[in-house]
Formats: sequence, structure tokens, C-alpha cells
Amino acid sequence: MSRVKAANRPWKKLLGGGIAVGVSLLAATSSSAPLVQIGAEVLDVTAKQLDVNLAKGVALLDGDVHVKLGELDISCDRVDIRYDDAPMVRWARGSGNVRASMRGVTATAQSLEVEVPERRVRLVGNVKISRGKGWVQADNASIDLPTGRITLDEIRGSIPIEARSK
Repeated sequence: MSRVKAANRPWKKLLGGGIAVGVSLLAATSSSAPLVQIGAEVLDVTAKQLDVNLAKGVALLDGDVHVKLGELDISCDRVDIRYDDAPMVRWARGSGNVRASMRGVTATAQSLEVEVPERRVRLVGNVKISRGKGWVQADNASIDLPTGRITLDEIRGSIPIEARSK
């Protein structure tokens, strides 16, 4: 049985060219801009489903959503996002089993809104913020991302005070 050279089989040339183009595209996309950015930071996300409406500039992450922005880690059931053409995220709202953590502080709430231009996170509904053995519950909370400052409304909680050693 004799071997036929690739020149006699055009589909082999096409397949070889297709593989080369595919590898080139993969190499180009691995060093290209991230899918979504907030300011100068990359927004890393995982979810079971992503639904994007390019015409309206909105996206929905649904199912076991995990979001990381700098030191801020967020997990929840769903995240609604509004973005511009860059694509730069302008606003995001997480809902369902919301949990956020940053610099050793963990917060839970019914929903969370990220105001991107202000670099502020707002937690709404049954908010609980804890660090170590201390915790505070509130109706609402606001976190300034650059400073890590937390402001709470209508609070109640437990803040441990260490006894002086003699």
C-alpha cells in the first residue's frame, strides 16, 4: 500500500491550516484584554450560566456565582451587571445567599450592590458582619473599597473585649 502525500489530499491542507489558525487565535486571546474590567482591576467570575445582552449592555451570572475584585470575594446565587462598550462594569447587584469577605471581615446579606464609580459596596437586608469572635448585625451596611471602611445602620452585636492579664 503506498502513502499519498498531503498535496494530493486538499482536506489535509485545509485541516492543517485550520489547526494553525486555531492555535494562532488561542495565542492571541490568551494575551488580550480581560472579558470584564472594573476601573483598572479585573473582575474574575465563575457561575453556572452567563447570559449577555450586548445591545442593552447587561449581563446575568446565575447559579453558584463567585466574584473576585482585588481583595473583595463575593459569592451568591445571582449577579446582574450593567456595563459599557469597553466593557467596563458600571453597576452590579448580587442576590440570594450573599456572602462577601475582605481583609478578614466576612459579611452576609440578602443582596449586595456595587457602585463602581464610587468604589462602594452596599449590603441590604439582614446584614451580619463578623471578624474573629466579634459580630454585628444591621439593616444595611456600606463598604468603601479603597479604605475598607464599613458603615452600618441600626446595629446590634457582640464585640469581644479581652481581659487584662495581671
